[in-house]
Amino acid sequence: MRTDARAILFVDDEALSRKWFERCFSDEFEIASAASVDEALALLATRGDDFAVLITDYRMPGQDGMKLLARARRDYRHLVRMLVTAYAEKDVAMAAINQGHVLRILEKPLEDALTREALREALALFRSTAVERALNESRAASLRETLGFLAHELNTPLTTVRGSVGAVIERLRPAQPGDLPGTVRFEEGQPGEVLSALQRAERRALYCQSLVSTFVQSARDAHPGAQPQTVSASGLIAALLDEYPFDDTERQWVHTRVQRDFRLPGRRDLLYLVLCTLTKNALQALRGRPAPALCIEAGCEDGPGGPHAWIRFTDNGPGIAPEVLARLTREPVTTRAASGGNGMGLMFCQRVMQAAGGTVRVASTEGQGTRVELGFERNVMPAAPGSA
Repeated sequence: MRTDARAILFVDDEALSRKWFERCFSDEFEIASAASVDEALALLATRGDDFAVLITDYRMPGQDGMKLLARARRDYRHLVRMLVTAYAEKDVAMAAINQGHVLRILEKPLEDALTREALREALALFRSTAVERALNESRAASLRETLGFLAHELNTPLTTVRGSVGAVIERLRPAQPGDLPGTVRFEEGQPGEVLSALQRAERRALYCQSLVSTFVQSARDAHPGAQPQTVSASGLIAALLDEYPFDDTERQWVHTRVQRDFRLPGRRDLLYLVLCTLTKNALQALRGRPAPALCIEAGCEDGPGGPHAWIRFTDNGPGIAPEVLARLTREPVTTRAASGGNGMGLMFCQRVMQAAGGTVRVASTEGQGTRVELGFERNVMPAAPGSA
């Protein structure tokens, strides 16, 4: 549906009525006319998105205007509908309201001034509802994308949980005669395998729980009357370090520095997911590299247009090829297709940042590492010392 549609479709079986309507109102409105319900439906089938308002006569040969209103309500819900009738019986008016959901019922003969006022009102209503509908569709699309990406992020650690639990079960051995009650036997190829698998499963499960809890809290914050919640850059980074499921020595690769703290705009759940995504990408790039290091920095500077704040992820990994780097935030391209990468992570981060009034900038040199900067320039406030 076009939000800029402005044409009005007038339906009447009388040729003189159609000519009068077009002559009277074409100076202000874009008018199209039809002589029957079938002709109107054919016009809507080919140009439905062009029309904002449908105004139809009631008494017409064959199908009457009520049938057209009912079809329009079902198939062209964006149309603002009005009924014209010379028979203003109560039952007709009630049916128009109950079945056709009309904005107005106009009586013949139409009066120029009253009809013009009704058309203006109808177009104004169309514009306001069209904008609201477009926003709702955008929100729904964003929600579907977010939930899809969240499901993807949960799937990977849950797969690890399942694999770790399966590895423990595979090492379970039957009890032996003489074992004390409650004794469980495991056979390990290497000492500590079972404990390591259980710890790995626990870290992944806690990470999944942190993601779900964050989104649940955001849903509560969105409830009417709820107090708005904000989070500082330092608080978000601290949550990341505390909850992210680092493997083996990965936590030792990460160093953080907050030069000047600030309050983050936008939804905490999405921003937290962005930080988790960038951390995961950096750690995967660093695996197998000598002296791997990831530095996560946050800072805020005053500028002529207001504060500029950032969170930067800098690693000393293999870097990104120029041809990939140029497409990274615009399309689903990945350097890890063989290991299950789908390229949607950085695109998701870009959309979240755009919604928060920020940007994602990626700089990289092959063989020398990569830096990803989340830049915030709208609704940024430096945080008070000691705030979280």
